[in-house]
Formats: sequence, C-alpha cells, structure tokens
Amino acid sequence: MHIQLRCLLVSAAVLLIQPLQAQSTPPSTVEACKACHGPQGISRNPTFPNLAGQKAGYLEAQLKAFKAKDRKNDFMNAIAAQLNDADIHAFALFWSSLPATASADTSPAGPAVPSRMTLPANFPTGFTVYQTESEEGTITKRFANSIAWKAAKANQPLPSGSILLQVSYEAKKDASGKEVAGAIQSYSAMESRAGWGNSVPLLLRNGDWDYALFSADGTRRDQLNQAPCLACHKPQEANSYVFTLDVLRKAAS
Repeated sequence: MHIQLRCLLVSAAVLLIQPLQAQSTPPSTVEACKACHGPQGISRNPTFPNLAGQKAGYLEAQLKAFKAKDRKNDFMNAIAAQLNDADIHAFALFWSSLPATASADTSPAGPAVPSRMTLPANFPTGFTVYQTESEEGTITKRFANSIAWKAAKANQPLPSGSILLQVSYEAKKDASGKEVAGAIQSYSAMESRAGWGNSVPLLLRNGDWDYALFSADGTRRDQLNQAPCLACHKPQEANSYVFTLDVLRKAAS
C-alpha cells in the first residue's frame, strides 16, 4: 500500500494581476497527487508531506530526484518515472500556486482510493498455494484462484477475475518439532475486475486491480488507502502488476 506532481516561474506582472489559485490549470493527472497528499495539497496523513504552497523550484527538484532515483522512495520513484520534464514543471507550478493553509476540507474523511474487494467467501476452496515462506515467527502462504492459475499455466497475462491472496500465519512447531502454520494473523489480497481501473487516477492505475487488507476474521480494513499499493505495483505492469508472477508461473507449469 504514496505519489506525484507538474511548471515553474511566472512573471511578476502576472502574479500581481491574477488571483493566486488562477495562476495555473491543474494538470490532468493531478488527481493522483491528491490520493496521498490531500485534495488541496494539505495531507491528512503525517507520513505524506504537504504540497500546497511549496516553492515550485523545490518541488521540481524533488520530482526530478525521484525520477532519477537520486532520492529513494518506492512510491514516488514509480510515479516520477512516468513524468517528463514538462509534466514535472507543470505539477510544481500548480501545487506551489495553492495556499499553504487550506480552507475547510469538505471531502470525505475515508481513504482517497478505497478498496472494493471482499474476501472470497469460499476461500481456500478454488485456490492453489503457489509459494510458502517462513520468517521471524510468521509463515506466509500465497494463493491464486483458478482463473489466475490457468492464465499463469498458459504463460498469459492475468485476466479480469484473477485473485491473489497472501495469508500470514503464526509459525508453530508440531510434535516432531517441524514448523507448521498455526492461527491466521491477517490477509492481504489483490483482485482484478473489469472496469475497476476506470475510477483510479492514471498515474496510479494498475489495469483493473484493487488491493485490500483483511483482519484475521476476514474483516476488510476500510481505512486502507490503495494509493501506495498501486504506486508500488505500477512498475510491475509487464508482469500483470504482480511481483511474484514468475513464481506463480513456475508453480503452475
């Protein structure tokens, strides 16, 4: 489960004549920035910085550093990689033109990109384990549903209807001392459904994939903002946005 921007330098005459917020038109992809940095560039999340009112030159320099990976951040490196210099310039001017202190924020208090996925009621029926890992007292098993498994077996991109589930279990020892999976601790999942990507900002869109976290009892954690998940998986476009696609294909072959 972060994220982007777009100009710089306006003449002093324009600054004196035009209202501050009229100085620039929002770039068409600015909605991706809002997903993490707030609809007015004032972040509700303490881990994401404010963009509004920052100096344009500073914003432009940071975006270029993210693009070149001179500044490391998995989310922003993925976002900035999609931008050209003109995009970066336009993002920087837009956000710098907004007031550093936002007016009353009337947007919904929930996550900017909420999940629509639900935990499959029949799980694990219809799913196949394709990877098991153990680390620091936790056993992790990754499952694919039949649609994803069939596509992986045929070495095809994962289609709509694919579901991948990662389940974390408490690691325990059986009577012989062998490590085995105990109680479920949590679930993380991704599902692709036709049309789901339409409402996701372009810079964040992972085809039609949605991401979700679930508690041990299967309750979805509805405060999850998918934006960081989407940004993190974005560079995996050639792999159906799945980090473990090669592992899945080997298991299904």
